Amino acid sequence: MPEKFRNSFASGDRQCRAALPLRVAEEVLCSLFLGLMASFRWILQLHKDVPRAARFYSEGLDFSVNVCSLRWAELQSGPLKLTLMQSNISDHVEQKKGYSSMLSFTVTDINATVTKLMALGAEMDGPIKYDVRGKVAAMRCFDGHMLGLYEPA
Repeated sequence: MPEKFRNSFASGDRQCRAALPLRVAEEVLCSLFLGLMASFRWILQLHKDVPRAARFYSEGLDFSVNVCSLRWAELQSGPLKLTLMQSNISDHVEQKKGYSSMLSFTVTDINATVTKLMALGAEMDGPIKYDVRGKVAAMRCFDGHMLGLYEPA
């Protein structure tokens, strides 16, 4: 599309809008709108033991490990990228200030997933709750990060 049409369209020129086919107008609007949006890159969690945390997510929740070193790891589950960085912050400071995000996962078998995560160092944060929509559980990993699990009915 010629630049003069793009500039006229963006500035609100009615003649230009009327002259453009609807599909082209939609494409211009989308490109203008998408140019203003941010795109999600990844979630970062701080852990004392990065390789242990990478193992926790890969074995407990089926994440793929793309990179893993003593200080940094990149994991993937579908389009979600989780990065882990080594930190020496004490548990008390991290949990008291609430520096952790809560990651929520849909699982096929909540009981098996809870058992697996507990074997990898997680703790339950209350009981598994049963609802007509399914089962839910809240857990904390060994470094205090919250995890939500959901098994649809």
